[in-house]
Amino acid sequence: MVGPGRRVFAAVAGLAAAAAVLAPMAVNWLTNPADQRLVDLDVYRTAAVALVHGEPIYAFVTEPPQLLPFTYPPFAAVLAVPLAWMSWPIAQVVMVLLIYAALALSVRYGFRPLLRRAGDWSPLVLGVLVALLLCPMPLRDQVRFGQVDLFLVALCVVDCAAPRTRWPRGLLVGLAMAIKLVPGVFLIYFLVTRRREAAVNTLFTAAGATLFTFSLLPHDSLDFWFGALLEGDRVGSNYVTANQAVRGFLLRMYWPDPVTVVVWLAVVALLVWTGYRYARRLSLLGASGRLSPANSWSAEQAGIAVTGLLAVIVSPVSWIHHLAWIVLVIGALAGDGGNLRRCAAAAGVWLFYVLSIPWWGTSHIQPAKPLWEQAVGRIMQSSYGLGAVALLFVLGSWLVSEMWRETPADHQDEAHTGASMGMFTS
Repeated sequence: MVGPGRRVFAAVAGLAAAAAVLAPMAVNWLTNPADQRLVDLDVYRTAAVALVHGEPIYAFVTEPPQLLPFTYPPFAAVLAVPLAWMSWPIAQVVMVLLIYAALALSVRYGFRPLLRRAGDWSPLVLGVLVALLLCPMPLRDQVRFGQVDLFLVALCVVDCAAPRTRWPRGLLVGLAMAIKLVPGVFLIYFLVTRRREAAVNTLFTAAGATLFTFSLLPHDSLDFWFGALLEGDRVGSNYVTANQAVRGFLLRMYWPDPVTVVVWLAVVALLVWTGYRYARRLSLLGASGRLSPANSWSAEQAGIAVTGLLAVIVSPVSWIHHLAWIVLVIGALAGDGGNLRRCAAAAGVWLFYVLSIPWWGTSHIQPAKPLWEQAVGRIMQSSYGLGAVALLFVLGSWLVSEMWRETPADHQDEAHTGASMGMFTS
C-alpha cells in the first residue's frame, strides 16, 4: 500500500482507534445519573443562562446535590452564552466533542516529532495516542465533569509552540488568562524566555477582555474581582484528596495553620524559582540550534509543560483534572520515539496517572492504622501532585541530559554552555 491509499487507510484506522476508546467513554458519562453528569458543564451553562436573563452570575448554585457556584471570571460566562441557547442534552454532546477536539490538537502539538517520524501513518498514530491519552485520570475527568482544562492547554501550547502564527503571539494565552487566571503563569514564561512582545500581547489581551466584560457586566465584574475571587472556600474544601496542589498536601498534614502557611510559601518560592529556571533552560536550549529538530521541539514542549505543571502545584487549590498538562509532559519525554529510555519514562508517567493511586491512599490513613502506614497513605493520597513536582526535575534535568546524549559530540559542549549561560542571563 503506497501513496494516497496508505494515508486514507491510516486516517480511517486512526479514527477507528480513537473511537474505540472515546465513544464508550462518552456514552458512559453521558448516561451517568442526571445529578452526576458533566457537573462542571452545568455550572458554566447555568452561569450563561443567568447572564442571558440578567441575573447575578455569582449568586446562584446548581441544583442539588451538587450546589456548585460559578468560580471563573465573568469573561468565561460570556464565552459560555452559546451553551445557554442549547438544550441541556445537546450542550453535553457538544462539550464532549469539543473536549475531544482540544485533546487531539494538544496531542498533535505535544507529539509532533513522533507524528512527523510516522510520515503517512501519522493519522493512525495520532488516533492511537488520543485514545491512550484519554485514559489517565486527569484527562478522563475532563469528560466526566465537562471541564475546560484541555481548552486552556490547547490555547497555551499553540500560542507558545507554533513556529509561525497568524495572530500576535501571546493573544491566545491572554484569552486563556481571561477565562481562568491560572494560565497567567505563561506571562512570566514569555518574560523569562525573552519573548517580551508576546508577554505584552498576553497582558493587553487579558486586560482588554476583562475591561470589555467590565463594560458589559459591571456588577458581575465587581462581584468577582472584589468578592468571589477572595472567597477561599468558594471552590469547596481544600482538604479533600482531589486537591493535588502542594498546599493540599500540607493541609492534610494538619499542622498548625501558621506553620502550614510558612512552609507552603517557602516551598512555592523554591518551586517557582526552580521551575522557571528549568523552563528558561529548556526553551533556550530548544532555540539554540544545537539539537536535532525533534529534540529542539521536545525541549520547547518540555518548557511549556514545566510552566503548566507549575500552575498546578503552586496554586492554593488544584483539582486532579487540572493536571491535563501531562499530555505535553508525555509528548516531550517520548520525543520522536527513537530513545527507549525516554519512551519508557513516557510510558511510566502515563501508567502512573492511569492508576487511581490517590484514592488507594485514602484506605491507609484511618486512625486505626499504624503510623507508618498512615504516613505512606498520606503520600499516596497526594501522589499526583507530588508526581508533578518530580516531573519538574525529570523534564528540567534528566530529559536535558538525554537530549545532550543524543547530540553529536562536537555540539554537546557548545549546547551545554549556551543553555547554562542562558539560565542566568537576561
